Amino acid sequence: MNTPTAAKRDPLVGREVNRIFLVVVDESEELSSAIRYACNRARRTGGRVALMCAYDVSSDLQTFAFVGNAIDQDARAAAQASAERHAEQIRMTTGRDPDMYVRKGNRREELFKLVAEHPEISILVLAAAPGPRPGPLVEAVTGKFAGKINIPVTIVPGELDTAEIDRLTLG
Repeated sequence: MNTPTAAKRDPLVGREVNRIFLVVVDESEELSSAIRYACNRARRTGGRVALMCAYDVSSDLQTFAFVGNAIDQDARAAAQASAERHAEQIRMTTGRDPDMYVRKGNRREELFKLVAEHPEISILVLAAAPGPRPGPLVEAVTGKFAGKINIPVTIVPGELDTAEIDRLTLG
């Protein structure tokens, strides 16, 4: 059973806040770092975690409606199952159910739409892949599309282990 976490009073705005930390689910190794960071921040600030999982299927298959529908349903089910696997970790860490958004379309475009549609989402948490390329979403929100996201973005080094993330977020 989830126990609601009381919202904290933000001294800068003088009102209670209940921050929502959004994590985009993909199959990267660094995803666990983003989830761990978001969970720790949510616990510490009285916030909660939200997951967004986007799936995309080829529009070429729409010629054959039955096949296209079956593939779309399978892709949605796989995305929902992936989000649910990560949601269990969030429940165990924070004691709260995460908000979950499963969306059809390009991951970056769906992320921007989701943030625009849900102004209650406070912070986007991404983990950067080790190496010269941090990942497509990190590149998008820090580069060409930096001004489009309209919420703060926290980028966690993806190679951090659990203890390092805990030290960053829990002090």
